[in-house]
Amino acid sequence: MSKKIIIVGGVAGGSTAAARLRRLDEQAEIILLEKGPYISFANCGLPYYIGETIQDRNKLLVQTAEGMSARYNMQVRTSNEVTAIDRSAKSITVTNLETGETYQESYDELILSPGARPVVPPIQGIQEAEELFTLRSVPDTDRIKTYIDEQHPKHAVVVGGGFIGLEMAENLRDRGLDVTIIEMSSQVMGPIDYEMASIIHQHLIDKGIQLILDDGVQAFEDHGRKVITGNGLEINTDMILLSIGVRPENELAKNAGLSIGERGGIQVNDQLQTNDPHIYAIGDAIEVKDYTNGQPTMVPLAWPANRQGRIVADAIYGRKAAYHGTLGTSIAKVFDYTVAATGNNEKTLTKLGVPYDVVHVHPASHAGYYPEAKSIALKLIFDKETGNIYGAQAVGMDGVDKRIDVIATAMKGGLTVMDLPDLELAYAPPYSSAKDPVNMAGYTATNMVEDMTQTVQWHEIDAIAKNGDTLVDVRNPHELEQGYIDGAINIPLDDLRDRLDELPANETIYVYCQAGLRGYIATRILDESGFHTINLDGGWNTYAAAYNK
Repeated sequence: MSKKIIIVGGVAGGSTAAARLRRLDEQAEIILLEKGPYISFANCGLPYYIGETIQDRNKLLVQTAEGMSARYNMQVRTSNEVTAIDRSAKSITVTNLETGETYQESYDELILSPGARPVVPPIQGIQEAEELFTLRSVPDTDRIKTYIDEQHPKHAVVVGGGFIGLEMAENLRDRGLDVTIIEMSSQVMGPIDYEMASIIHQHLIDKGIQLILDDGVQAFEDHGRKVITGNGLEINTDMILLSIGVRPENELAKNAGLSIGERGGIQVNDQLQTNDPHIYAIGDAIEVKDYTNGQPTMVPLAWPANRQGRIVADAIYGRKAAYHGTLGTSIAKVFDYTVAATGNNEKTLTKLGVPYDVVHVHPASHAGYYPEAKSIALKLIFDKETGNIYGAQAVGMDGVDKRIDVIATAMKGGLTVMDLPDLELAYAPPYSSAKDPVNMAGYTATNMVEDMTQTVQWHEIDAIAKNGDTLVDVRNPHELEQGYIDGAINIPLDDLRDRLDELPANETIYVYCQAGLRGYIATRILDESGFHTINLDGGWNTYAAAYNK
């Protein structure tokens, strides 16, 4: 007897599951219910349609209800909201939002893919704010773009400095608006650590963005025309975009008695099955396992939802399939820069009490002698004892995406930092160097694993210099014109062997250069000469970015 499978929610997860189900079983009765007007759209492309980088709205619509129904021989009902699940009867209650009709539909298997909704906090005056927007769907996009096209606002406040907030800030700026970003934490882009985000902070300012950090919105006044921050700033504006995160759409599951995690995500096993064996859940609404540390987490990204859509279909048909967790590999364009990350950052590992080490390297995106090579700030987080990779972050104008993709692949493959130098990656001068940036990060981390070098971090070196310890800047004198660390003495690397007698023999010598490489060479010279040395990881580049020098 053929199965009757109902899918609640389309877009990435639900639509992928529906298509895979049909490919597995031509006889199954498949019903896809979506409360919105569109079953599959490019939600990651919405900011770029508002900014008019994407000009054809139809290109956002990946698949229509009619097209999906015809190709996969299934019922696709848009504007139909599932309001209740009767688990004992294996049926759902549905409301047709266009007609108001309510009806029941039975199921053999039920897949929940309701997604997530933007967080809208109870800020004073929010109900009276007239030009306040969130961005999650095509109708949201239409409202924002229509307002900009017809009302021609001059200024926008973006509340929240995450991926969507920064993408929208850029696209609003492209439309000619002055933009203020208000972020409650000390940095934008939560998946990366502070010193990496600092590169983006300066770039946003250079692009004319007013960036307000360590401050939140206290109130909206004058129907949203004035924003009051917790620190007392008053900002006059024409429109507000709330972009402070999303919350899983879990009410349907919760009311049905399905297990919900601490963060609000629907709990599932590795086959994406809830505590009801006939109900599955996928996408932004579920709690997943962090692939790196094994802890429960929420990761509302496109790749996990798409992958889960395929796996859940396989699981329903008894095929060997399991979802092993989410790395959280992510990327965003921020004006001229690309920001990407995978795995855990320092903040997460510190919170979990996991010991780790870090390396920062600043290689060129391709051969330096080939035009348009750009520096990449690449950070690798790892376990010095085992070489296991915990995470990586990169910021740069070119070549960032493929380096993070390589490291994400290495992490999924169980490779260690000692394996990264052995990766044979594609090389030609326009694309890379003979030693790719991933190789270089691996070499640097391997040196630490093998105790070839010791390092100190950017946030530790000032205290060391103020303590009176010896700090040697091995850059050439002209490089000091761009800045230096107070308390350092300058001995250029090429002069170091001839000036060893200027250094104290019985204390640790701290060394730094521009990016870390010459500092490492200096430590090898000094260590072989009987000194004990520690190199500033990432050199002046990392330090200067973190402190905006």
